[in-house]
Amino acid sequence: MLRNPRGPHRSAVVLAMIVKGEYEQLETLSEFAEKRVIITAGASGIGRVVAKRFVKAGARVHVCDIDAHALANAAADLPGLRTTLADVADADQVASLFKEATKSMGGLDILVNNAGIAGPVSPVEKISIQDWRATLSVNLDGAFHCARLAAPLLKATGSGCIVNMSSTAGLFGFVRRSPYVASKWALIGLTKTLAMELGPFGIRVNAICPGAVEGERIDRVIAAEAAARDVSEREVREEWKAQISMRTFVTPEDVAEMILFVCSDNAGHVSGQALTVDGHTESK
Repeated sequence: MLRNPRGPHRSAVVLAMIVKGEYEQLETLSEFAEKRVIITAGASGIGRVVAKRFVKAGARVHVCDIDAHALANAAADLPGLRTTLADVADADQVASLFKEATKSMGGLDILVNNAGIAGPVSPVEKISIQDWRATLSVNLDGAFHCARLAAPLLKATGSGCIVNMSSTAGLFGFVRRSPYVASKWALIGLTKTLAMELGPFGIRVNAICPGAVEGERIDRVIAAEAAARDVSEREVREEWKAQISMRTFVTPEDVAEMILFVCSDNAGHVSGQALTVDGHTESK
């Protein structure tokens, strides 16, 4: 069977697969087949869901992470996934990541700057310089380290996408979260600037701004917020849901679908945008 047929051949193959009930395999015929994708922090959480979604769509995916065990599990779960142990806050490790990824894939079409940490939950006067720097080093410097190496590769390709993972915290203030919020606002500024710089080369750059995403990370943040205020975790969770029009947190799958959309031909003229996936945040 043709892997990514075009024109009348594609129609015939799709029809044959429908008749045979091979629905899941249809995704390998997508526009992402053989696209070369780098995803940072791709071994767990949102990153792993994004990696799985791209692999399912037929892309060639290379992820990095700081957790060797999680990388091994991801590779076992997603056949063909390429991995590198790397901390995006370290420019030398990012250089090694890109060297390994481009050697195995032969270039780059899509970069997903997913790596990020929650940082401290504390009033500004109690936040240490070390915690401030650690948060910005991963969340902002990491995106910069990757983008500066991705840009020439994407220019050589003549097209492509960069997706930066911001947050609704990059659109609002958020008490006791100043390092995190500062990094996420900065990512939107970086996104808009890169969209201006790279647009003439056919490269699109967008930021995704998730709200609260179900999973272990938001559970830790809620626990820290509850401890800081001396209230129950349930009370914090319900307060946060009450600030969302749809009264629910989003899922990693919701975020992954938005990322694939902005990297698709259907979003061919979407660039320089901060796109929320949050059920509509009314206030913070």
